[in-house]
Amino acid sequence: MARFARPVIVASVVAAVAFLVAPTAAGARKPPPSSYVALGDSYTAGPLIPLQETDPLGCLRSDHNYPHLVAAALGVSDFRDPSCSGAETGDMTNAQDVDPGPNPPQFDSLDAGTQLVTVGIGGNDIGFTEIAESCASPTPTGHPCQDRYVVNGHDELAERIDATAPKVAAVLDGIHRRSPKARILVVDYLAILPETGPGCWPQLPMTPEDVPYLRGVEKKLNAMLAEQAAANHATFVDAYTASIGHDACQLPGVRWVEPVVPTTPAAPVHPNLFGMQGYAKAVQARIEERG
Repeated sequence: MARFARPVIVASVVAAVAFLVAPTAAGARKPPPSSYVALGDSYTAGPLIPLQETDPLGCLRSDHNYPHLVAAALGVSDFRDPSCSGAETGDMTNAQDVDPGPNPPQFDSLDAGTQLVTVGIGGNDIGFTEIAESCASPTPTGHPCQDRYVVNGHDELAERIDATAPKVAAVLDGIHRRSPKARILVVDYLAILPETGPGCWPQLPMTPEDVPYLRGVEKKLNAMLAEQAAANHATFVDAYTASIGHDACQLPGVRWVEPVVPTTPAAPVHPNLFGMQGYAKAVQARIEERG
């Protein structure tokens, strides 16, 4: 009997170690959140991407936007998506006047039990629609956009971004106060223009000389969002980098953002379904990083 003692002891030790280690390894990966609220503007809502929801219809919110895709992938049981096209930071706490509407304050969807929040906001605070319209040129010459927004070294759009930073900080603080247990992900904007080169007038009717400036405006906006996420205990989702090479100048099937004349169901200069899928992948990757 004595000759079996050592193998039995070794086997017992191994079994004990396995018993102790297994829960630790399993516990290192947290279960997916059971409650998720998606806040944001049109780049979250997904205008004109089928199928459009009706609560309210004026928000142009798709049931295939990235929040819906993420919620389905995670198996979230309590999912709320009050995102709305045209939303600004102030629409987190105030009703948004859309037709038909209105859309209730987006923060109304938050509660103390919310475990995950994504927020994509800020573009309308700096005047996204106005910029797109004002910077469109009937000819591919000159730099009319810079002539309008940069005067004597004074860059109005840069100042608008700086002025929006404390508004984004207030949004993040408001989420923390309403949902103190939630993990917050700040999602940036997909690449609209190519990373290099003169753009693609008239597909995107910005002159070659204005393209670098406008590309820089979007990057500055996204950098501000990253800074505010870091300063306010939130996680930044860099979907822009993932979208490089999928800008609105690319061919259908490659691009994630549609040009001024869309060829797939989406609003002009907004994400299409491929863009929403790219967004969803970037968001899920950040969720899984912490595990």
